[in-house]
Amino acid sequence: VQLQESGPGLVKPSQTLSLTCTVSGGSITMNSYYWSWIRQPPGKGLEWMGAIGYSGFTYYKPSLKSRPSISRDTSKNQFTLQLFSVTPEDTAVYYCVRSSSRTLAYDYWGQGTQVTVSS
Repeated sequence: VQLQESGPGLVKPSQTLSLTCTVSGGSITMNSYYWSWIRQPPGKGLEWMGAIGYSGFTYYKPSLKSRPSISRDTSKNQFTLQLFSVTPEDTAVYYCVRSSSRTLAYDYWGQGTQVTVSS
């Protein structure tokens, strides 16, 4: 399984960040897997932001409130992150990741993409 993030590297404050993860070697509708977005701000640890399950149900980190939105395009085997009203604190490397719904272990990661929020 391979995951590849794509999207703009620079976003202005108050705009919406949009990233797409293209998955190959396995279907995102395959039973028993979750597809997550995780980020790492400079000098900080990894932060799980949310996920979409094989059924299409979505889960989000509560502290992010209603800012993230995860959707999918099953015809393209892609899932997408939108993060609304970004601030410089959203500057980070963003990763798309697969995990098992049974063990919750992350088993496949994208290479990550740097997103900088700046005017």
